[in-house]
Amino acid sequence: MLGIVALLVSFLSGLHASTASYSEDQCSWKGSGLSQQQGSVEQIWLRCAEGSVEWLYPLGALRLTLSPRLPWGLVGSGGGGGGGAGGVLSVCVKPSEQFGGAQLYLERGGVLELLLGEETEVNASPKVHCFTATPGERPALFLQATPHQDISRRVAAFRYELRGDWPPRVSVNSDPISSEDACRPCNSTEILMAVCTSDFVVRGNIRAVEPDASLGAAVIKVAATRVFRQKSALFTGGRLTRSGEFRTPLQCGVRPGAGSFLFTGHSHFGQAWLGCAPRYKDFQRVYNQARLAQEMPCELDAV
Repeated sequence: MLGIVALLVSFLSGLHASTASYSEDQCSWKGSGLSQQQGSVEQIWLRCAEGSVEWLYPLGALRLTLSPRLPWGLVGSGGGGGGGAGGVLSVCVKPSEQFGGAQLYLERGGVLELLLGEETEVNASPKVHCFTATPGERPALFLQATPHQDISRRVAAFRYELRGDWPPRVSVNSDPISSEDACRPCNSTEILMAVCTSDFVVRGNIRAVEPDASLGAAVIKVAATRVFRQKSALFTGGRLTRSGEFRTPLQCGVRPGAGSFLFTGHSHFGQAWLGCAPRYKDFQRVYNQARLAQEMPCELDAV
């Protein structure tokens, strides 16, 4: 749960504003606190669906406005954010393995909500922090440097993702793997929507399932016989068979088994997370019924 820090607008106005800036690619930003004036706040705009921030030698503060290029509610998967139900935008941040020198807040109406405190030890699997923004909101992240006598080894770095198409089965209030609904089999409507909106759609077989205790997830290794779509190179290999892996909550109890499946899901900070995964014959039945009834929301060159 987010720790809420009631900081009034006077706190922000008490810091000297500095020149606003964009990152070179408007997706990511890297800079040094040594170039900032003492007590200044550097204003930065990030205009992409995903990117990264790396603040060396933190001094003063950064205010990062997350501003997708396209209007709210019109931005699709991979195009810069929103588009989910009601235009709600989901934002997730993942700190580096050793986040230090600053604290990260979500700024809303002059109130700062603590997302991430300063880490003092290396964390091989840093926790993902997520929040939602409603239509009309411009999410802003506020990085406040913490005082240290030696800042030479302090780096406040994190990656961010803006999404408006997280399926209802996935919770974004903390970490997407925590949803109680994630283990429920998809119904026909959810299968069809998953085919149309997922970051990856793959036919294949489960080769092995390995637990990842640090994430509370199961890593499912897959031999893909056909890759219909993938947002990034999640499944690689030869022409006939490609290999890849994705994750799902450990409590779902996934085990290796025979049979061909249609795997769908979303990419989350470079990792594939499983959404709907019907047996391929069941998907064929649902797909063909919807196509005959002219109720298929999209076409898939599949069956």
